[in-house]
Amino acid sequence: MTSLLRRGALFLLVAVIVVSSLFPFFWMLVTSIKPDSELFTRTPRFIVTSPTAERYTHLLDGNIPTQFRNSLIVAVATTVLTGLIALLAGYALARYRLRTRHILTVVILVTQLLPQTILVIPLFTLFRNAGMLNTFQGLTLSHLALTVGLCTFMLRSFVVEIPYELEEAALVDGASRMRAVWSVVFPLAWPGLAASSVYAFITSWNELMFSATYMQRPEIETLPVALQQYFSSYYTDWGGVMAASVVFTIPVVIFFLVVQKRLMQGMASGAMKG
Repeated sequence: MTSLLRRGALFLLVAVIVVSSLFPFFWMLVTSIKPDSELFTRTPRFIVTSPTAERYTHLLDGNIPTQFRNSLIVAVATTVLTGLIALLAGYALARYRLRTRHILTVVILVTQLLPQTILVIPLFTLFRNAGMLNTFQGLTLSHLALTVGLCTFMLRSFVVEIPYELEEAALVDGASRMRAVWSVVFPLAWPGLAASSVYAFITSWNELMFSATYMQRPEIETLPVALQQYFSSYYTDWGGVMAASVVFTIPVVIFFLVVQKRLMQGMASGAMKG
């Protein structure tokens, strides 16, 4: 009986957590398909009596597809470059006995504590002089400043846990250092790469300040910048905001579903080591 009650309490707790987590997404979706007559009511309505897809049609007819593509290009490029740079940097900090490696690790972490606003003007000046304003390359490089530091620290922790003897065996068999990293370290560091990729993708996908500052033409705007058009000093189009937010959320959900297997493998591996 005690075991049954315990299972029931655990199930109830999990149900509350799941409902609490999913309710904002449910409310966002419901609000996006409500007509204006049901949107502004004294009491919230969870069931839509007259659903409409007009807002989604309006999104597809506007600039949202182009802005969606722009955000996807920048987020994917940022994720790939972050994974490559962070893996190599994390490997160097974990394997090479540098005198300054502890100082470098601290410096990398300190850079993550700097407010994003501090970087806006220096990077703007740099990109202007290099002719990289209003380019995806410039925006991607600015996003790397937000992602590489933490991801390097994350991947360093994963590389430290990989036995060095595996690399030595590959080196004895005639593999080069880079070949050993690619064949031995890279497959074993997949859970760390998955976790860092999720962080890099979400950070780049949601970033607004750099995107609004460095991308000054409508045809190269990203989605976070596009969402600002629904807000004004006198009126907020909440239905449009929710519809755009649904579109905005889809790539993040898909990306997480793609890498969740690797994330679960990393969690299971960590649990067994513990």
